[in-house]
Amino acid sequence: MSNLETAPAETGCGGAVAVAGHFDLLTGRDVPLGRFTTVNRLLPHTARRTVGAWCFVDHFGPDTVGDGPGMVVPPHPHCGLQTVTWLVDGEILHRDSLGSLAMIRPGQLNLMTAGHGISHAEVSPDGHGPVLHGLQLWIALPAAGAPMPPRFEHHEDLPGYDKAGAHVTVVIGEMAGHRSPARVHTPIVGADIRLEAGASIDVPLRSDFEYAVLALAGAATVTTSADGADLAPGALLYLGAGRRDLRLATVSGARLFLLGGEPFAEELVMWWNFVARSHEEIVAAREAWASDTDPRFGVVRGYDGEPLPAPEMPTVRLKPRGRDGRRVD
Repeated sequence: MSNLETAPAETGCGGAVAVAGHFDLLTGRDVPLGRFTTVNRLLPHTARRTVGAWCFVDHFGPDTVGDGPGMVVPPHPHCGLQTVTWLVDGEILHRDSLGSLAMIRPGQLNLMTAGHGISHAEVSPDGHGPVLHGLQLWIALPAAGAPMPPRFEHHEDLPGYDKAGAHVTVVIGEMAGHRSPARVHTPIVGADIRLEAGASIDVPLRSDFEYAVLALAGAATVTTSADGADLAPGALLYLGAGRRDLRLATVSGARLFLLGGEPFAEELVMWWNFVARSHEEIVAAREAWASDTDPRFGVVRGYDGEPLPAPEMPTVRLKPRGRDGRRVD
């Protein structure tokens, strides 16, 4: 997935609303993704840059795409991160500069590790279904892992469990004794939680992790031993760290995604589709993509169209930011 903005800003998005207890409700902003798709960008945020190593969250749909092309994301570069694609409805065809070709459908995971550099394209295939709905997320790689070679993983069988009207799929990391086969490089978790009407579930948490809950569909109530809040579709509820218990409940049915991880202590520079530690690293990545001869990001074969051009660098120097968005001078 990509940030397709032609003039990407270093700032975050949306605003935070304090709710009962120590929760923060983060609202996003609509961002065009190419000509045919609009996403609700929830991270990075002016009030919260990361949740664990999760540093970018786009929620798209549900969109009716039966009469149109659906998602069309031309070839574009990434470095210093992992991309996660998770679908609720529809299908997306992934191509990358490693030669990977994979169709992802609901319940399956695409995990692309950019490392030093990779490029990819994502499109709705010919004959695609009528609805497209899902998540695109980034995981920041730790500094020691950022230069690693790129790789791509497609997982069709993910662990999970059922409990009294609730179904949990462990997409990334480990939860309740179930571990995803996806390879990650920092302590982290991502889980899809489906609740039938009238259902509730107690979710075990790690006190050394911070967490957030995203509502994909339906309304839910989120409570801990000391706090509680209502959550509507398209919002991200930041729970913070130090908690061990979480109850999710719904009256009419809900689809939720739990994000968590060990607080990411490293300061990051995020610009366009790059995650780095300095302005100079961002400049080098942009110049490599703009070059006709630099092989860093490779070439995506089989895509019918031109790759995305590199936007112009901002006129100010990009500075690293911490988890709460403060710049590091």
